[in-house]
Amino acid sequence: QHRFLIGLLDECGRRGILRVVDTAGHVATETLLEVAKRTDLFLYDLKHMDPGLHERWTGVSNALILSNLRALAAAGAEVILRIPVVAGVNDDPENALAAAAFIASLPGNTPGVHLLPYHPIARHKYGKLGRLEDFMDLEEPSADSLEEMAGIFGKSGITARVGG
Repeated sequence: QHRFLIGLLDECGRRGILRVVDTAGHVATETLLEVAKRTDLFLYDLKHMDPGLHERWTGVSNALILSNLRALAAAGAEVILRIPVVAGVNDDPENALAAAAFIASLPGNTPGVHLLPYHPIARHKYGKLGRLEDFMDLEEPSADSLEEMAGIFGKSGITARVGG
């Protein structure tokens, strides 16, 4: 699978096409670094800083994800971090503080952060498929919690904006 992506990125580079990779970062580090050699920008998801809560909500630990983000930063990759914000899941100040501290510790240029508010736009589609249980009862974050999160990042010298 990664061979196809590498070939596609190489061809896009030959044609002068901007190469952007959107990833959750849960991939072998050597593969990610090979892709980085051929990528102009990464859109990189950070879902939760607490390893246990990350695994509860996503099914996997965040250890590899955080390690890979550090490796990308050390390699000088251009990265925009995207945090999908879900009320009651990862919109608390503690998670934002932990994310800001981690991001500030990365080598090289500090990546910007896009806070992506959860919205139930696809809920009706899941209902038609009989899969509403996949959707659970997730809630949209409040404007106040998004503003507070952006402020926490700002105080750490990290540019954060709502949307992306």
